[in-house]
Amino acid sequence: MTTLTQTTCCYCGVGCGMLVESDGERIVGVQGDPAHPANFGRLCSKGMTLPLTAQSLAGRVLTPELRTTRDAARAPVSWDDALETVASRFADVIRRHGPDAVAFYVSGQLLTEDYYVFNKLAKGLVRTNNIDTNSRLCMSSAVSAYKMALGADGPPTCYDDLEAARTVLFAGSNMAYAHPVLFRRLEAAKAADPSIRWIVVDPRRTDTAAMADLHLAIVPGTDVALFHGMLHHLIWEGRIDRRYIDAHTEGFDALKQMLRGYTPQLVADICGIDESALRQAADWFGESPAALSLYCMGLNQSSHGTEKNLALIHLHLATAQIGRPGAGPFSLTGQPNAMGGREVGGLATMLAAHRDIGNAAHRAEVERLWGVQRLSDKPGLPAVEMFDAVRDGRIKAIWIACTNPVHSMPDSERVREALAAAEFVVVQEAFHQTDTVPYADVLLPATSWGEKAGTVTNSERRISRVRAAVAAPGETRADWWIASEVARRLAPRLDVPPEPFAFSSIETIFDEHRALTVGRDLDIGGIDYALLEQRGPQQWPFPSGAAQGAARRYEDGVFATDDGRARFHAFEYRPVAEPINARHPLRLITGRLRDQWHGMSRTGRVGQLFEHAPEPALTMHASDAARRGLRAGDFVRLSSRRGERVLTLAVSDDVVSGSVFVPMHWSGQFLGGGGVNDITLGAVDKYSKQPELKHAAVRVDPLTLPWRVAAVRRGDALQLHAAVQPLLAERRFATVRLEGDDRIVVMAADDEPDADWLERLHTALALPRDESLLEYRDARRSMTKRVAWRDTLIDGVLVAGSEADVAASTSLLARVRETAPWTRARHAVFVADSGPAAPRDRTVCQCKSVRASSIDAAIGAGADVAQLKAKLGCGTVCGSCVPELQRMCAAPGKAATQPFATNAA
Repeated sequence: MTTLTQTTCCYCGVGCGMLVESDGERIVGVQGDPAHPANFGRLCSKGMTLPLTAQSLAGRVLTPELRTTRDAARAPVSWDDALETVASRFADVIRRHGPDAVAFYVSGQLLTEDYYVFNKLAKGLVRTNNIDTNSRLCMSSAVSAYKMALGADGPPTCYDDLEAARTVLFAGSNMAYAHPVLFRRLEAAKAADPSIRWIVVDPRRTDTAAMADLHLAIVPGTDVALFHGMLHHLIWEGRIDRRYIDAHTEGFDALKQMLRGYTPQLVADICGIDESALRQAADWFGESPAALSLYCMGLNQSSHGTEKNLALIHLHLATAQIGRPGAGPFSLTGQPNAMGGREVGGLATMLAAHRDIGNAAHRAEVERLWGVQRLSDKPGLPAVEMFDAVRDGRIKAIWIACTNPVHSMPDSERVREALAAAEFVVVQEAFHQTDTVPYADVLLPATSWGEKAGTVTNSERRISRVRAAVAAPGETRADWWIASEVARRLAPRLDVPPEPFAFSSIETIFDEHRALTVGRDLDIGGIDYALLEQRGPQQWPFPSGAAQGAARRYEDGVFATDDGRARFHAFEYRPVAEPINARHPLRLITGRLRDQWHGMSRTGRVGQLFEHAPEPALTMHASDAARRGLRAGDFVRLSSRRGERVLTLAVSDDVVSGSVFVPMHWSGQFLGGGGVNDITLGAVDKYSKQPELKHAAVRVDPLTLPWRVAAVRRGDALQLHAAVQPLLAERRFATVRLEGDDRIVVMAADDEPDADWLERLHTALALPRDESLLEYRDARRSMTKRVAWRDTLIDGVLVAGSEADVAASTSLLARVRETAPWTRARHAVFVADSGPAAPRDRTVCQCKSVRASSIDAAIGAGADVAQLKAKLGCGTVCGSCVPELQRMCAAPGKAATQPFATNAA
């Protein structure tokens, strides 16, 4: 018998409701919850495959682990031993060096209750504000700008504004990839009313940009200049709302005076766009009955991210495009509960319920409600500074929960150095295979999606209940329970009563959290678990006695500032932190793929999520590639002042000349050496302390790697991946991916053959060494081909040699995917499968497994998007592929031949 459990998705901040199907022990299916107001039953490709990530416990952390010395291996221990060790080691550091010698780095993937307990543990018990979160890398510039302009954190908009907007400005957001469920609503609104205009500001021609009425492909980092130029045009054309400005804002005249120098022609030259395009964008925005801006990492992940956000908010305030249906600045949250983390004060620079650390009255309120004394008035260290402090010894012990900073932080070599230098590192994690886990002195097993209970808050300020569908596996525990148990043991060691830090249930945590919000801008005094059970997800503010929460904020023109007026801020445009030069002449842009998420600790467990973009690649404009003598599929060395990474080349006009693009997802678990953040820099925004992850000055050089290795193996792909991953870093280039339900694919290249490494790869792939293995070897050419058999089925293939040797083995490697038995003589497998490499036929529609060649053939026969849906089924399930289908229809024949690496497999 199966049961359905209501919960939410664990990926982006849309907050999609889900119905999880379980058989009592395992999650066996999922569907969108048609009653949930965030998604009304829709799910994206990642959400739809969540059950596949939970089907196997391979790779899960299932028991506490501890090592007594840094050079020892961790060993399983009891929970009591692990918790006592954490408490005693933290207490020892605090006694010797003070509370600011410890730190906590947590995650926007925690539930609100988890976040709350960690925040209270750090600030109320330890009395340090050194608790920060990966939301610092995601949303902190949006937070700073909302507070500076509007007086409080939190979008003034709601999801209903997606349908009500008449002009939509996308800024630094490839929403078609990053927030596909919300993008479906925009698509439907525009299909119903083609007069709705879309403006996309993005250096790349993304799927979102390809659907725009106007695409402003600006030079990376020039967003402030663009928005200043648009506002200049609106002011001098008389298209601002002066009555609104005078009645509801402050600071406009100083901003107007500064904007005199930002003429459209000057700004167009700075941004690298046509002046007419800038004027058109400004006119559409200013004249619109309802203008909505949607923005994400392209604005936030910048050393001037707060000013980018502010400059965009200025456009809304100056034209009164705020506080009414379809209008307003809408920051799209990147993580499932970044908003909830901000609500409980889970950042180093804030207190609970949007209070300020430096405000004595705010500290007194929290002390009274928490039953503690002497909260620290010293702001904590935000993420980049925190790990720098670990590196130089100011912070001795750090506790990392539900995040992977070795992969996600900029200039990640410094993070590796920091964790290697720390006295004591605690990692609380659900999965063994992250780049941070190897640094753990204590590894604490946490529950994961489908096993957790509590609440989350999505991008439109809507609180949803999260319910566990299955029991926690092994010895895993809820994140809040782990933090609470350490607090209970730590308090006596710090001579503090333990009672304020011991929680009996998640509901008591939520009740304490909502009590702190009463009277604040995010007042949720009217929301409790009973209400959420009866009426479903609710938006804040929702004070006690209210009938419902507020969908939109500032509808009356009264803002959350002391005087009720919004603030304009006058500041000049400043360029990126690291300008290009002769040594590093290219601009690196990083970003997301459609079917992967963050460091792939979860999405990397599902083979079908690799089918759209199977391997890490650097994308370059065709003219830039030609000038360097590069072709698609070549190896290139991407380097900056901090590090380098070897990748394969993809050529596309979607990036402008002078820029290159690399996805941010591939970590050291899938790419030898680590991800692209070895290249990025740690420069941060002066207000938000968010780093400039989106831009770095780089160079790209050709690289010849004559020795190639390719392998495909059938079996338990997660276990095989765990065995292969430690070998990746030993090669100049190496990558691993899952394929289908039961296969793993390994690709590697280097300067010269390494027979010992090849044998270790053979062992890691669990290839046999008996009569079931057939080998062909040419020692003179250092070429090896090995085929493993299971009865008459080809179970694995390993090929090593020259590029030509691997390319000629394409169909041999592909035979591991076949289920039909081999009926010829075994040795004939080497002869029958020689031939040139075939280009990869990419999967465009993951839900229906529709490949690019089939779509191109249908388009060639005259099909449009509607006919593709009817004939092939693509785009009819989650809809994530619809933007790409539209692009393919507009430029037939191109998609199927886009190269990804050498792709011999």
